[in-house]
Amino acid sequence: MTTRRRAREIVLQVLFEEDLHPMRDEQIAMDFLFKRLSYNDSLIDFAKELLVGVRAHRAEIDKLLSKYSANWSIKRMATSDRNVMRIAAYEMLYGETPGRVAINEAIDIAKRYGSLNSGAFVNGILDRMFKDHKAADTEAAS
Repeated sequence: MTTRRRAREIVLQVLFEEDLHPMRDEQIAMDFLFKRLSYNDSLIDFAKELLVGVRAHRAEIDKLLSKYSANWSIKRMATSDRNVMRIAAYEMLYGETPGRVAINEAIDIAKRYGSLNSGAFVNGILDRMFKDHKAADTEAAS
């Protein structure tokens, strides 16, 4: 599978490991991206954009995820769920991916890597974030 979803899944794996081992060597993560994405330049570029972007905006993204997840702190969320949402939030807020596409991709990936309830959990939080973000954009454009 050499698709953007595969790139998202690889980034999820890197972010997951970084949550568990924060002092991981940066070059190991990049080598992992290259190998797992079969040296496909366009997918590697996309994955690197996601990885670097999530890392750079993690504090803001985590703050938003906390805001939209009633009674759930970031640390209480399953590691896979929070990292799937970090990727989707980055794509919605800072990337070129349409919000609904980012959410649908996140739901599918959460279902694959998370628990039985991960898809619904991820959908609920990202949908609230997307609606507020979309409303704010509409107000700013007026």
